[in-house]
Amino acid sequence: QVQLVESGGGLVQAGGSLELTCAASGRTFSRTLLGWFRQAPGKEREFVAANRRSDGSTYYADSVKGRFTISRDNAKDTVYLQMNSLKSEDTAVYYCAAGWGTPADASGYFSWGQGTQVTVSS
Repeated sequence: QVQLVESGGGLVQAGGSLELTCAASGRTFSRTLLGWFRQAPGKEREFVAANRRSDGSTYYADSVKGRFTISRDNAKDTVYLQMNSLKSEDTAVYYCAAGWGTPADASGYFSWGQGTQVTVSS
């Protein structure tokens, strides 16, 4: 079982930046994906970005490409999401997740964090 704890959310003005951190503990495997999803009020949870431990491959939703960067410290089992040029539509609860399947498919993730709120004011 993998436990995930997110931190780093908060309130930021449009155009600003935030960095989210997700610390994983418990059993992790070389092919584990660590990803970020988000859910805005009244909307379904959506994929944001993911990193695959085995080869460092990264994956992004089109809506965040060029603005968000996912990185990973395997020694610390920690994944980061640097968010730049934030927009009001980025406002959501952001969840860290661990899985083995297709990066953008939430059903392939077996552990989820509690979520951290990101609010972007316009």
